[in-house]
Amino acid sequence: MRRVTLLVCLSLPIAACAQVDLPKTLDLLQPRQLGPTIMGGRIADLAVYEKEPRIFYIATASGGLWKTENGGITTSPIWDRGTTVALGAVAVDPNDVNHVWIGTGEANSRNSTAWGDGVYKSTDGGKTWEHVGLKQSMHISSIIIHPKDKNTIFVGALGPLWGRGGERGLYRTTDGGKTWSNLLSVDDVTGVIDLVMDPKNPRNMLCAMYQRERKPWQFASGGPGSGLYRSTDGGNSWKKVEKGMPEGPLGRIGLDYFRKDPKIVIATIEAGQGKGGFFRSTDGGESWTRMSGTNPRPFYFSIPRQDPLDENRVYVPGVQLMVSDNKGETFRNMPTNVHVDHHAMWINPNDSNHLIIGEDGGLAQSRDRGLRWEHINDMPLGQFYGIAFDMRRPYYVYGGLQDNGSWGLPTQTRHGGVAFWHNFNLSGGDGFHVQVDPEDWRTVYSESQGGFLQRRDLVTGATRSIRPRPPRGETYRFNWSSPIHISPHNSKTIWFGGNRLFKSVNRGDTWSLITDDLTTNDPAKLNPRAGVTPEDTGAERHCTIITISESPMQAGVVWVGTDDGNVQLSKDDGKTWENVVFNIPDLPANSWCSRVTASAFKLERCYVTFDNHRSNDFKSYVYVTEDFGKTWTKLSGAIPEGDCAYVIKEGLSNENLLFLGTEMSLWVSMDRGQNWTRFTKDFPTVAVHDLAIQPREKDLIIGTHGRSIWTMDIGALDQLVPEVIEKDLAVLKPQDVLNLGFTGYQQGDGHRVYLSRNTQPGTTIFYWMKTEVTDAPRITITDVTGRAVAELNGSRQAGLNRVAWNARTQGRGIVAAGTYKVTVTVGDKSESNTIEVVDVSEQPG
Repeated sequence: MRRVTLLVCLSLPIAACAQVDLPKTLDLLQPRQLGPTIMGGRIADLAVYEKEPRIFYIATASGGLWKTENGGITTSPIWDRGTTVALGAVAVDPNDVNHVWIGTGEANSRNSTAWGDGVYKSTDGGKTWEHVGLKQSMHISSIIIHPKDKNTIFVGALGPLWGRGGERGLYRTTDGGKTWSNLLSVDDVTGVIDLVMDPKNPRNMLCAMYQRERKPWQFASGGPGSGLYRSTDGGNSWKKVEKGMPEGPLGRIGLDYFRKDPKIVIATIEAGQGKGGFFRSTDGGESWTRMSGTNPRPFYFSIPRQDPLDENRVYVPGVQLMVSDNKGETFRNMPTNVHVDHHAMWINPNDSNHLIIGEDGGLAQSRDRGLRWEHINDMPLGQFYGIAFDMRRPYYVYGGLQDNGSWGLPTQTRHGGVAFWHNFNLSGGDGFHVQVDPEDWRTVYSESQGGFLQRRDLVTGATRSIRPRPPRGETYRFNWSSPIHISPHNSKTIWFGGNRLFKSVNRGDTWSLITDDLTTNDPAKLNPRAGVTPEDTGAERHCTIITISESPMQAGVVWVGTDDGNVQLSKDDGKTWENVVFNIPDLPANSWCSRVTASAFKLERCYVTFDNHRSNDFKSYVYVTEDFGKTWTKLSGAIPEGDCAYVIKEGLSNENLLFLGTEMSLWVSMDRGQNWTRFTKDFPTVAVHDLAIQPREKDLIIGTHGRSIWTMDIGALDQLVPEVIEKDLAVLKPQDVLNLGFTGYQQGDGHRVYLSRNTQPGTTIFYWMKTEVTDAPRITITDVTGRAVAELNGSRQAGLNRVAWNARTQGRGIVAAGTYKVTVTVGDKSESNTIEVVDVSEQPG
């Protein structure tokens, strides 16, 4: 990582500036992965080492690669520090468990699908990785390692989702990835969606080509480029399969061989006019017979699986796991009692009672052919869109997840940490924005897809739908993720965005429609239906508001951003509006405005981010205005291409401190966006979709789309204002100590349970020194009588330093509640601050 030294001088004369080594400073912070794990995230693929099926690799849609060596009792991430963690395929050498290949970029082409940068391989079981090519493929569906030659690998490249071109088609390497040959391609909008090899004769292969393309307002699945191809010479030549295939343009195709007799192949084929469904071949894929119309939501699933020991039994994973015992003529839903939406499935070739499935909720396993299932729930893979917090103590966090509803959970418990049983559900469906009344923690707002907004009383459980309803004859448009915003001036006032802006002064009981359409209202972008089997689930609803921010400094100054590129400003509580987006330099037209953030330090200031990847533009766009949008300054110069910007957040009391959430990272600036440093200390590569700061604890809450929720004490950064940096020695105000009472008890659920350890009781003492000193600083903590309760040694280096205090008296019990004094002594200089120890009356759990 490039080391950046910042001159923090925005508020002081140049002569008064002092240097802050930001990368070194950030390394002192301690992020904590909170969870939850009661629900996981989308699984993209599985690779089981069939000689020892207790060892398998789990490729996730946006949370990296995980591995288990004990059949799922414990799992660990082995690919979460790369340039991307979005995976589409994983393969393990059938003869070498340590030889693993991954293809980056998810192949399920939904609206939230993340992209990758090619193929990687490991020869040591995932400890180290090497990039081996196909960087422009962006989405990879399939990898096959030749069973007799580990240097020969076939890769199915699907290609860019949001545009044309790139590396698409079937590729082969015969030298372990040094060079590649394209064996099969169709056009610039078609790529490989599935690839299978005859389990008894590797010269026989089937390859499914898939034409698909997304726009911000539409998804087209299928077209003339889609089709099925067959090779009998190891991939050197291919012939398009026509016999028995549906007429007309096709969409996604999924394939599987019958291991006992590879002449039998099954397929799900997407086709229009009711011609698609479940197909079967008895001649190795040369001709096909339609068995039934079963093929649920083909663009999102299409992974049929043939029982390796029973030719009559086949599975079609979809929203439900479907099974047939008559070769696919009829299907029934299998009651799995685990999450819906199944995207990966493996059947043990030596014992078909043993099944593993990957779904939108994580991973599950059965040992009795699907009668009973266990949920492998120790992987924090939550795909959050929005997060929030309350003002309880300890505080709770909340968030909405992809296909897992909205949830809440505490940050500290009396059980030693936060586990899955501490989580509670707010609402179902796809979860998005969540907001909590800052003056009444029991009042929580959450939503599901398409703007279905509800208010819930956490004490009584009473829930009320409060989605604005249009008058007779009118319609409103709501985004897949519609924004909720509580006024910083009155917690009973909430704003809600559709194509118009709504305001309620009574917590959503009634609404005022205070604007006309604030979007472009472009008729060409209002029809999401396209492709072979068009659908309208709300995921492509366009020309909508997606971000709202009312100025913390003055009520009625409201900023709004839309998905079709408008940035609207009202200074009179919504009576009049000005679209200021045309003043922003170097911004492509109609760019998706991912966040507007009105400043808490200057009324005229506002930060905006734009995410234009849905138009095949992967640059990062971050701007600030100091004059109500008349002029703008670009702040994203150091953010690399491919790391699109999603959210920006100011510090609480330090106007120079900014946090930026992007597709791959969390970035920090200490000079108001002039320079950025990527935060990497114990934090994975992951999409950061939302950020919030709990103001009392000064915790940064990080909502990731793939690795759940993280928290981190950023109080020290927030206090590094220029006046502090100028001092020779300064002791920063530590986070309060919370005495939770008994915290040692944990439920005996074995090693599978993920537990996010409490950070309380205890605190971290940060102090600043302008220059390095010779002798180690002495840190003394005294009570109100002046009696020393702890003595610690500090580090001598210049800049920010830290030392942890466990809030115990010489290794005994927790100190009594009250105010304590912390003093740092360097030579003949001493500086002090106070630490509050608080008995917490409400004990979660």
